Amino acid sequence: MFSGCSVSSLAARFAFFPPDPPTYSVKKDDGGRLAASGVPRDHSMDVLVLDTKNGNKIVAFYLKNPCARLTVLYSHGNAADLGRLYDLFVQLKVNLRVNLMGYDYSGYGASTGKPSEYNTYADIEAVYQCLQTEYGVSQEDLILYGQSVGSGPTLHLAARLPRLRGVVLHSAILSGLRVVCHVNFNFCFDIYKNINKIKKVKCPVFAVHGTEDDVVNWLHGHGLWKLAKEPYEPLWIKGGGHCNLELYPDYIRHLRKFIQEMENITTATRLKKIRQTLKSPTKPVATTSAATTTSFTANCCCRIRFRKPDFPSCSSRRCPTVQCSNGSAYLCNWCCGGDGH
Repeated sequence: MFSGCSVSSLAARFAFFPPDPPTYSVKKDDGGRLAASGVPRDHSMDVLVLDTKNGNKIVAFYLKNPCARLTVLYSHGNAADLGRLYDLFVQLKVNLRVNLMGYDYSGYGASTGKPSEYNTYADIEAVYQCLQTEYGVSQEDLILYGQSVGSGPTLHLAARLPRLRGVVLHSAILSGLRVVCHVNFNFCFDIYKNINKIKKVKCPVFAVHGTEDDVVNWLHGHGLWKLAKEPYEPLWIKGGGHCNLELYPDYIRHLRKFIQEMENITTATRLKKIRQTLKSPTKPVATTSAATTTSFTANCCCRIRFRKPDFPSCSSRRCPTVQCSNGSAYLCNWCCGGDGH
């Protein structure tokens, strides 16, 4: 039988797959400016090393667009680093006409430390503080973008910023445990409890998810969208997987539409929409799109490996039994045809 702490540690092990070796390194150029080797030299990009409250040093790329009115803070998936994402960042910066800040979690790329749930929270807080102090970006002009595991730190920060402009949830997760076990109740040892934090987000939330995602089921994205206080028209990409949504033309089309609407929205309009949402629980009808390839860069974002140990309490001998501080919960009921209680 697992303890809560051991299951939490086990879930964390399956949540993080930093590229090994990293796809880039950071060094100073001849002028004393930080530069990233392994990616093209880009004079419109600042390479930053930031200190987190947990004592780690994390690397961030800030890509500037002179036509931008908004800034996107991008939290990536669990099997990528900044070197792999550079091309995607450039395309998003140009196509969306935004400034873009991407960062590597502790233990990813050239960032120090070890990856963990709470380190990612400290990481995104350090990046947001940098955006405020170094670039003068206020939360009113910021859109948070979370892809897969990156939805965890994204919603952690979004729940704390009441005047945030918007949130994008790309192949997002309801929680860490729900990715590997079909449960519909909360555990104290779960990680990335987005299912609780989404309810605290006070800005428009745009959800995009592939209907054939075999890593994070489409129901995760749909569930978060249904729980959002101010849901924006979602994009359910028919046939889309977990790491290829950028290859569908509707991805950039709908994302650009969302950004443009967020650019034009005013505080008065936002307050009016929030009041309307509170009065009416109805949501927009979900949309789908056909699969068509384009030249957009795919995001190799996520890998999950999970092996369920054998337990004599389950007739199928494939399901774990976990012990919570408030009692026992037998997850094996889900595979054995029970109700999961």
